[in-house]
Amino acid sequence: MFDLSLKDIHLGAHAQNKHEAITQVATALTQAGSVSEGYVDGMMQREQQTSTFLGNGIAIPHGTTDTRDLVLNTGVQVFQFPQGIDWGEGQLAYVVIGIAARSDEHLGLLRQLTHVLSDDSVAAKLANTTSAEELRDVLTGARQAAPFLFDTSLMSLDIAAGDMLTLKALNAGRLQQAGAVDNAFVSDVISGQPLNLGQGVWLNDATRGNLASAIAVSRPVAPFDADGDNVALLITVAMVDDQPLTVLNHLSDLVRAGSVANLLSADGPALLALLSGESAATPSLLSAEFVVRNEHGLHARPGTALVNVIKQFNSAITVTNLDGTGKAANGRSLMKVVALGVKSGHRLRFTADGDDAEQALAAIGAAIASGLGEGAA
Repeated sequence: MFDLSLKDIHLGAHAQNKHEAITQVATALTQAGSVSEGYVDGMMQREQQTSTFLGNGIAIPHGTTDTRDLVLNTGVQVFQFPQGIDWGEGQLAYVVIGIAARSDEHLGLLRQLTHVLSDDSVAAKLANTTSAEELRDVLTGARQAAPFLFDTSLMSLDIAAGDMLTLKALNAGRLQQAGAVDNAFVSDVISGQPLNLGQGVWLNDATRGNLASAIAVSRPVAPFDADGDNVALLITVAMVDDQPLTVLNHLSDLVRAGSVANLLSADGPALLALLSGESAATPSLLSAEFVVRNEHGLHARPGTALVNVIKQFNSAITVTNLDGTGKAANGRSLMKVVALGVKSGHRLRFTADGDDAEQALAAIGAAIASGLGEGAA
């Protein structure tokens, strides 16, 4: 992940068009010793191949793979254009982040920017701030709420357990290991009685020792009986804000709809998607898995190629990096796809729900096999 220095932030810049803006950024990268002369040509070529506008007033111009030999040191230069630069298709860039990266280091920056593109108020902040410190804080998320911890690392699935105590201890231990709870929380959830939601699903929490919002899940390899009640899944919640409520609402909907069977058979990423509302528990849902062979993974160019394929279809499509956090992302969002941090050899699971789901998955598989515009490795 990039450390953004105040000396690399340039406020109140002016440019007549995208070409001038990119030239200014390239000059700053050269003066900082990040790139050699000529890198600007690669940045212009990249822009002709694929727009580097991400959304919410941010563009990230960078060179092509052919100009990586001109990168001397990984670095970034951030330019603020308060008047906005026309980046094409009516999109205005208020912050232009020039990137110099020799391999896939820039993916860390893209993941870091994920929170920015989910906040519709960010563009105004980027355009109007007169403080380099504030701009850095907005871009890095320093002023964001604490993250909600919920991914496959907090799941213990299909374990050999035949009692509730084991499930409670597993969940509490994972939450404590993640830094979300302290000893008081662990003591209370282990000694307390979970709430039976029905259909084998149980829920517990504690009023003491909550340090961060997080959810842990444990599931025995086979349901067991506890004092006459069926136990098939235990969800333990640590809560310091309302972020877990989204998951709890989806859980309530699944229980109410009698769709718990999906929770009891899904693997980690699929279970995460169900509880996060990223995929529906419907019979029409199709999925397929593909391995990315691009040398540098899903950076901006192949990511754009993938998103463009997905946008050709009407089905709702999500993508999950099975070798990442396991969280599903909207396949129509370039930023969210790139933020998955997909590297060469990573396995992606695509789920599609709609009349053309089967055709969509076939097209996605063919595009990945062909190298997403970069040739198959």
